[in-house]
Amino acid sequence: PKMKEDNCLHAALLCLGVLCYSHALSSERLNHSRPSLHGHHEKGKEGQVLHRSKRGWVWNQFFVIEEYTGPDPVLVGRLHSDIDSGDGNIKYILSGEGAGIIFVIDDKSGNIHATKTLDREERAQYTLTAQAVDRNTNRPLEPPSEFIVKVQDINDNPPEFLHENYHANVPERSNVGTSVIQVTASDADDPTYGNSAKLVYSILEGQPYFSVEAQTGIIRTALPNMDREAKEEYHVVIQAKDMGGHMGGLSGTTKVTITLTDVNDNPPKFPQSVYQMSVSEAAVPGEEVGRVKAKDPDIGENGLVAYSIIDGDGMDMFEITTDYETQEGVVKLKKTLDYETKKSYSLKVEAANVHIDPKFISNGPFKDTVTVKIAVEDADEPPVFLKPSYIFEVQENAASGTVVGKVHAKDPDAANSAIRYSIDRHTDLERYFVINAEDGNIKTIKSLDREEMAWHNISVFAVEVHKQHQEAKVPVAIKVVDVNDNAPKFAAAYEAFVCENARSNQQFITISADDKDDSANGPRFIFSLPPEIIHNPNFTLRDNRDNTASVLVRREGFSRQKQDLYLLPIVISDGGVPPLSSTNTLSIRVCGCDSGGSLLSCNAEAYVLNAGLSTGALIAILACIVILLVIVVLFVTLKRQKKEPLIVFEEEDVRENIITYDDEGGGEEDTEAFDIATLQNPDGINGFIPRKDIKPEYQYLPRPGLRPAPNSVDVDDFINTRIQEADNDPTAPPYDSIQIYGYEGRGSVAGSLSSLESATTDSDLDYDYLQNWGPRFKKLADLYGSKDTFDDDS
Repeated sequence: PKMKEDNCLHAALLCLGVLCYSHALSSERLNHSRPSLHGHHEKGKEGQVLHRSKRGWVWNQFFVIEEYTGPDPVLVGRLHSDIDSGDGNIKYILSGEGAGIIFVIDDKSGNIHATKTLDREERAQYTLTAQAVDRNTNRPLEPPSEFIVKVQDINDNPPEFLHENYHANVPERSNVGTSVIQVTASDADDPTYGNSAKLVYSILEGQPYFSVEAQTGIIRTALPNMDREAKEEYHVVIQAKDMGGHMGGLSGTTKVTITLTDVNDNPPKFPQSVYQMSVSEAAVPGEEVGRVKAKDPDIGENGLVAYSIIDGDGMDMFEITTDYETQEGVVKLKKTLDYETKKSYSLKVEAANVHIDPKFISNGPFKDTVTVKIAVEDADEPPVFLKPSYIFEVQENAASGTVVGKVHAKDPDAANSAIRYSIDRHTDLERYFVINAEDGNIKTIKSLDREEMAWHNISVFAVEVHKQHQEAKVPVAIKVVDVNDNAPKFAAAYEAFVCENARSNQQFITISADDKDDSANGPRFIFSLPPEIIHNPNFTLRDNRDNTASVLVRREGFSRQKQDLYLLPIVISDGGVPPLSSTNTLSIRVCGCDSGGSLLSCNAEAYVLNAGLSTGALIAILACIVILLVIVVLFVTLKRQKKEPLIVFEEEDVRENIITYDDEGGGEEDTEAFDIATLQNPDGINGFIPRKDIKPEYQYLPRPGLRPAPNSVDVDDFINTRIQEADNDPTAPPYDSIQIYGYEGRGSVAGSLSSLESATTDSDLDYDYLQNWGPRFKKLADLYGSKDTFDDDS
């Protein structure tokens, strides 16, 4: 406690000394700022001596301490003019930056005071203007002059770092003094005055691993061989202190997080010396057997490990690959295993770093080895055929039951179970073959034809007698051996042409042959004429000995009139054992040719016609035919244009049509149940027929757009058109007339069944309603209403 009191006393005395020193300095500067008057004379024109008052200011900079918090305004300085006699007639005026607000002047004494606390970091100096004027007249006594008030700095700002937190990386195992990062702080105080802005850096946390340079702020490693695997991250606190680091200075701190980056300084290491694995003999190549893993504490590419097999009796049977996601070595089967042959294998596996840092090569080999022992497990294996595939031969046309070949399979297990055989019927749909289930002999069931199918590919199953699920399958290819059972024949349907003017021994066609048998029983082909026509007087045959033959003309002078077609039999024999032959007929047609041998015509009738009729005769025949056709056309045309007589509506012509329908119609849309022609008068199709009962005063020409088409099937349109024509006819008064809506044809012997012509009626019906039907039915109303009128009159 006593020591603490002494320190407080020392601090108080130090502050008091600083204040006394500052006041003395201010007073000294204030005394130096007192102006003094000097005279200066100039000789003017005409010898007159002019007196010019020299400016009575001797300026030094005024100073004021920042952050002053006393009760009274701070005296900055005093202005005084040499012409001021102290009688109060001079008035001092102050203007400029902060005048009247921050700085005020006593207009009588010239004393300048600062009325507000100043901060140098906000503004370092102020420019003011002073002037002395007459108090009564405000006349300037001196020219205005400028002066500067500087704000004197004190240590009132602590150092500040650019960042509150820093992050840096440095490789592990770096040498002592390796630069990590540089931190920088700034101080807002005046660096040109005192030590307020002089900074010194020091480390508060992070020893003894790191250090910092006092003047630059560079952080460096302080310990060698720092290991990332032991500790990866460090937290360091750096302090910056002003006043050169002396007591009483202000300070600021920042945190620096330093991370050690990895280097490849650790080799991979297997956690155990031997790995035990097992695999079934039924495993297929490529199947995974097991995994090994070497641990490497390094990370990233420094921790990558590659695995390889460097020794062991299983190098040919197994392989190892690297799983880079898990950093494991994957042991896989390379070849098929056999428990009965070898029951175990041994491998020596090596794990080595992929990327090695030469700086740490002296730390030892960056690899490790381990022994892997693999036990082969016995499995219930399916039967195994002695061959992977079988090829047999059998002659075509062989008798049913002919042995084709034999397949054989065995059980590889120690039990050596009996085997049964069968054919996969999906590969022998026609059932050409059968197999003996006990011994595997394959026989034919049907006769085979090589020309139909030269190869038969079947599959044979072998299963254990007591374990039906264990089966094997083998492909069997059966070749059908050819025998000479097909005679050769023409390669195409040949048809030869020979000119009438052909020369003797002239070749006019070359023929070839085909044989369905194999080449051993086919070519070479031998061509010849049958013995009975070997001395054919018309044609001869020449074998070209290249499986072709040429047919030649033996004589000259052929005639189509005598014979236009010759049939030449040709015998073709093959080279098989025994040889087969066939007789083929070649058709030879005689044709007319020009002098160059080009065909003109091979038709005998056309030739005779050309010889019997000349061109003029043919033209005459054609002209007669054309004239006859023209006469027929004219006769038909005149017949159609002949006009029919006008229809006279006599009593026998007024008839009704009785049309019998023996089926049900389909409604309004059914246009198939009747013939519209029965409602049309063929005499009136091409024009309007005027009525004959009353002669109209003038002929009415119907409008062309109102007449329906003659063959229209729309009855409604037809009737509406007829009604519209009757309504629009100016020659049609409301009188009784006959319209023909059904036409049976001319010359009918049937009389009319209509009762419209009867002048009397015995009906008791009341037809007075016809009077309300309008003028068009007036005639009808008069006819049927005349009886009542007659009764009334009587």
